[in-house]
Amino acid sequence: MNSPLASLPTQTPLPGAAVAPELVAALPPRVEHLFRVTRQAGRMHPLQHLLQRHREQDTASPRGPEPVVPVFADRPVPPNQPADRIDGEQVRQRVRELPPLPKAALDALAALRDDETSSQHCADLIGRDQALVARTLRLANSAFYGVPGRVGTTRDAVHLLGRRTLGSVITVATLSQQFSGQACPGFSFAGFWRHAMAAALASRSVARCLQAPDETAFTTGLLHDVGRLALAAYFPLQMAAAIRAQRDEGQAKVEAENATLGTDHVEVGAQIATHWNFPAEVSQAIAGHHTPRAGPGGSASLADTVHVADAIAHALDLAGDADELVPELDRGAWNRVALPTSAVLTIFRDTEAGVAELCRVMDL
Repeated sequence: MNSPLASLPTQTPLPGAAVAPELVAALPPRVEHLFRVTRQAGRMHPLQHLLQRHREQDTASPRGPEPVVPVFADRPVPPNQPADRIDGEQVRQRVRELPPLPKAALDALAALRDDETSSQHCADLIGRDQALVARTLRLANSAFYGVPGRVGTTRDAVHLLGRRTLGSVITVATLSQQFSGQACPGFSFAGFWRHAMAAALASRSVARCLQAPDETAFTTGLLHDVGRLALAAYFPLQMAAAIRAQRDEGQAKVEAENATLGTDHVEVGAQIATHWNFPAEVSQAIAGHHTPRAGPGGSASLADTVHVADAIAHALDLAGDADELVPELDRGAWNRVALPTSAVLTIFRDTEAGVAELCRVMDL
């Protein structure tokens, strides 16, 4: 018997479309859970049945870890208490105290993006940081690239991996080393990076579909939730209260953070991107990825790209979060990006494969 999903149209549905009963019946429990907000509202999320089609077509897809239930401190952490709110100046001070990104990594990234720079020069710059050398060679010798044990120099690795892939590894490795802190109940640092990498890879793929700068999209996708990382690292108890409010009261992340902390990850993330001297368009897209606006002439903006990619990353369920939820899509952003079904299915597949390999190299 054919699956009800086999008869889906070739164009993705708009946000807010009614749920077809025969299609709802075909959804497994985990997919129902991921899309619970739109289903409870009687609407069909555009990614809902595309994800199920992807699962049916590719049973060998890499999976994230089994979802785990968030662990909270024994002490009750009630939301909306004045003691949990964070003074805005405290946040700005912590951002100002962030160390600059390592010069060796930044130099290597700049060289990899410059087509006029030789592979040997790129390799020499990578060689200034032994941690980058180790990760580069580990990736080049992985079974994913089909030549395990045969790549012994960074120059050979640059040739094998290509500048784009190597730049992605360096970006992830550099940013993931900038934050460490106390355990934040309910927050998984490894899960955060799995989701961030999925959003980055999906953002790059969406940008390619739009013929937009894909490396800028990758970086923005990687950084889109960096404010949550900073809040969890530097204000763990307060962030735990926000996470609990989000879970117990069914609030959106930004809503729960603002109600509990007096700030949110969008505002903090934009501050961090500015502090690290990323282009203004990156900071602006981070600030607007939950409330995207059109680009010039009504075109798809970078915020649109990351907004859609973020939803794709949540749908792939790679973070190991029992409370994972696919956010609703902004109708305007979805229409401007206008991904056909075939493109979404390809992005699902490529993002899963890319995250699995990057996680292996990054020990996540």
